[in-house]
Amino acid sequence: MKVLVINCGSSSLKYQLFNMETESVLAKGLVERIGLDGSALIHTVTGKEKVRLERDLDNHKQAIALVLEALTDPEHGVISSFADIEAIGHRVVHGGETFSGSVKIDREVMAALRSNIDLAPLHNPPNIMGIEACTEILPNAVQVGVFDTAFHQTMPDYAFIYGLPYELYKKHGIRRYGFHGTSHQYVAQRAASLCGKSLDEVKIITCHLGNGASITAVDRGKSVDTSMGFTPLEGLIMGTRSGDIDPAIPFYLMKQLNMSYDEVNDLLNKRSGVLGISGVSSDFRDIEEAADRGDQRAQLALRAFCYRVIKYIGAYAAAMNGVDIIAFTAGLGENSPPARAEICKSLTFLGAEIDEQKNNIRGKEADISADTSRVRILLIPTNEELMIARETKAIAANA
Repeated sequence: MKVLVINCGSSSLKYQLFNMETESVLAKGLVERIGLDGSALIHTVTGKEKVRLERDLDNHKQAIALVLEALTDPEHGVISSFADIEAIGHRVVHGGETFSGSVKIDREVMAALRSNIDLAPLHNPPNIMGIEACTEILPNAVQVGVFDTAFHQTMPDYAFIYGLPYELYKKHGIRRYGFHGTSHQYVAQRAASLCGKSLDEVKIITCHLGNGASITAVDRGKSVDTSMGFTPLEGLIMGTRSGDIDPAIPFYLMKQLNMSYDEVNDLLNKRSGVLGISGVSSDFRDIEEAADRGDQRAQLALRAFCYRVIKYIGAYAAAMNGVDIIAFTAGLGENSPPARAEICKSLTFLGAEIDEQKNNIRGKEADISADTSRVRILLIPTNEELMIARETKAIAANA
């Protein structure tokens, strides 16, 4: 079975085409600046050079048509016709409480996606546009929705409820949802496998550390708590997001600095995090370089970030009454030995000890635990696209 994985942003579209018999990537690419000047497709066939196709693209339908054109092109294509694509898996950011797993997309599902737009106004609309475009162009392919929030629907009510009037949850859906679910699910499954364990017999803390960052407690295969909340703003300090703050701070800013709602929202989501603390960048690589040069604010940003990670790991170990595996993934988690070392040096109380020599690695699966460590510490590059493809294949096979 050939599965096309689609991830639509407001002005971009990422894709990968999988041969699910071998779980190999046949081709992948990125469409940039949809609806803007200078739109183009960067297309890569596995083992070959990248191809750039510049084309005016007014909408996602035109973008997907260009993707299919590239995939079937005699020179840089990998399939003979559109009919070779049997199923399409769509990354959908927010499924609310409606979806606790991946689903075949039909009219009822589309209606539910539209009803959740208020929960993810920046993400769900382009996800919906991508689904509609694929349905029109590839009407015979099975369409599957894979939700960032679905993996976290196993959280108990006492973990997802906020200290607000209960009616706000029942009437308006205000609760912890969590995000990065596909990544946390993949990493947890892979971590158990690497340790030779069944997923239902281990307690895992997965650390998705990048520009967007979150931590999840996975107790015997189920997400029981996660750091992102009603929106992706809650939790860790991130690239540009503030993470956890006193909820009175926005009111203070609005009153004392006469800031509007939009200005505060922009501040917390786009001008805070390690960018706001360091004044250098939202890219951890830039901040690490500045810190190495002696920039004190860059050093502070990194220390503050790692400190938050340490606190969440400690809290989640307590929530699960123990931890067997701690897994690092995503941009910083996969590629920063210093950050992993800084975090793990404060986890010896859990019996988690890192091996400095094993930790000197980037972007590859590895067990970086010391021989004396009672907790396995793993580095696992995430693969959300493969997770989406697997979910899509399973549903399409029974469609």
